[in-house]
Amino acid sequence: MKRILVTGGAGFLGSHLCDALIARGDFVICLDNLYTGSKNNISHLEENEHFNFIDADVTALDGLDADIDEIYNLACPASPIHYQHNPVKTIKTSVLGAINILELANKYNAKVLQASTSEIYGDPLEHPQKESYWGNVNPIGVRSCYDEGKRCAETLCIDYQRQFGVDTRIVRIFNTYGPRMNKDDGRVVSNFIVQAIKGENLTIFGDGGQTRSFCYYSDLIDGFIKTMDTDQSKTPINLGNPREFTILELAELIMKKVNSKSSISFNDLPSDDPKQRRPDISYAVSKLNWRPSIDIEEGLDATINYFKSIL
Repeated sequence: MKRILVTGGAGFLGSHLCDALIARGDFVICLDNLYTGSKNNISHLEENEHFNFIDADVTALDGLDADIDEIYNLACPASPIHYQHNPVKTIKTSVLGAINILELANKYNAKVLQASTSEIYGDPLEHPQKESYWGNVNPIGVRSCYDEGKRCAETLCIDYQRQFGVDTRIVRIFNTYGPRMNKDDGRVVSNFIVQAIKGENLTIFGDGGQTRSFCYYSDLIDGFIKTMDTDQSKTPINLGNPREFTILELAELIMKKVNSKSSISFNDLPSDDPKQRRPDISYAVSKLNWRPSIDIEEGLDATINYFKSIL
């Protein structure tokens, strides 16, 4: 039985990761300050003898002294509404949080998986985006607290690996969706589903021609675990679904699935919003033997049913 620390473990992806690790027989320490995570996401695990919840902030881990084998560092708000609300706190979470996790890993000789993001590519000039692409990021924009924080966390992982021999792995997460998303997090899938169910206008920023790629949560969790369990520590790795949609196509698909009579309203595009986003996953396919298996039709059905159950 491995002892595994999951920071941000009460969040959308973190809670699903806790489930998957416990299901395979690991002991999970879930650490979360509940800023964007929720106790509801992990309430079914509270009585499990292989689960321990710690209400704490990843930027202040002085009191954490637990012998651990692996760390999945998912702590950081990931939706623009949340990470722009307190930008200084966001960058502290990425940078100070990464330092604390890496120091802990160095102390206990633990492996670390750092959850990075496709946002490190910024508004990309390369399409689709390969891991070798350095990105096109505005370092002083409204999104930079998240983008640059995650870029710095990647640097820290590689430098702790070079300088101290810490075994680190970096996954760059592209748009992911599924049950346990926060209905108020401002992400496009949850926004559209909630608006469609309520019969409200679906809000599109810009003309809807910008593209995204959407990966179902279970495929991503599988990619996390395969990355941790594979000898893959020399380069970041893209995890996402390479099937690309315009935002307008996504809105129309969700309205059709919900059988909604909603209309679409178009608003101004936010600053630094990427025009295109699609991962090149050839490295994940060759190195991890990983590729998404849940198509958008199946994934949206499950996600819509979840939101219907909580609204």
